Amino acid sequence: MQVRAEQLPALLQRGLKPLYLVYGDEPLLAQEAGDLIRARARAAGYDERKVFNVSGAHFDWSGLIGAAQEMSLFASRQLIEIRIPSGKPGKEGSEALQRYVEHLSDDVLTLVQCPRLDGQQTKSAWFSALDAAGVAVRVEPVARQALPAWITQRLAQQQQRVKEGDEGQRTLAFFADCVEGNLLAAHQEIQKLALLYPAGELDFEMVEAAVLNVARYDVFKLGEAVLAGRVSRALRMLDGLRAEGEAPVLVHWTLAEDIRALKRVHDAMHEGKPMPLALREARVWGLREKLFERALPLLSPLTLDELVRAASVCDGLVKGLKHPDWPADAWDGLRALVLMLLQPLAPPSGAPRRALALHG
Repeated sequence: MQVRAEQLPALLQRGLKPLYLVYGDEPLLAQEAGDLIRARARAAGYDERKVFNVSGAHFDWSGLIGAAQEMSLFASRQLIEIRIPSGKPGKEGSEALQRYVEHLSDDVLTLVQCPRLDGQQTKSAWFSALDAAGVAVRVEPVARQALPAWITQRLAQQQQRVKEGDEGQRTLAFFADCVEGNLLAAHQEIQKLALLYPAGELDFEMVEAAVLNVARYDVFKLGEAVLAGRVSRALRMLDGLRAEGEAPVLVHWTLAEDIRALKRVHDAMHEGKPMPLALREARVWGLREKLFERALPLLSPLTLDELVRAASVCDGLVKGLKHPDWPADAWDGLRALVLMLLQPLAPPSGAPRRALALHG
């Protein structure tokens, strides 16, 4: 059975399964899911706990299987945790896990923890065996657009809330911008508000005074913000990546890949191919597919040619080459490239056109 992390509390209320697999790259939510399972296990009498960390190719899988089968001298029931930090148990581990679930005991509850697993891993024999034997809990990051609701829910758990109306929305937007991409820090900042202020209503000034800017940005999310025409978000992310010490070469590569893909899809459509086929041939799918569908009608052939040339110039900038018409600093050049791409993609009210000039 596969469930999302937010479905786990209700599922646990209906009783324990013999095995739980928790996987995902959001440390806070994965930890909380594991803690819920451990707490429920303790309440059900699983008093002894054994932890196995699968690291490297020399892990003793036979020891794990033996531990699950031996009777405990100290407790009638035991919780066995199997941590696989790589998410890849290997051939021997895959076979061992499949054997393991064939001999599950009512006196043993198993918790397996893995990082995010890709499509190939979730179709593997070992994953299918674990899923069939119990519950696979998928832990997903909280997207930026979902952060205000997530913050509201967490504040409610400590009897706090923001003001109603526009001020409350502004407060939540400010909070979300400060903690984006860093859910563990977001949790800590929410706890800080409980320590600083009593239960009840929080205004913008109270939150602004207390919450630190601990946001972390994903370079690949920058391209999504640009393609969506979200000017302020894209520029904030670019500044954040610079402050975090991200390599400008990687930022440029991400932007240039999108520009080249836009050009390829546009040219394919000009040759008569339907957009879905052109996107598939350019290896554009998922969220990027929807963003491309939005962006392509807004980009003329001339604009795309200019963007390709600009990306080529910017490639030299991030590698130390100068250009007389571009900023000398690589990050300033990246900003100029972002603004050029945003100019046709931003909504009319998204930013003054004057601000979206080459030199920003």
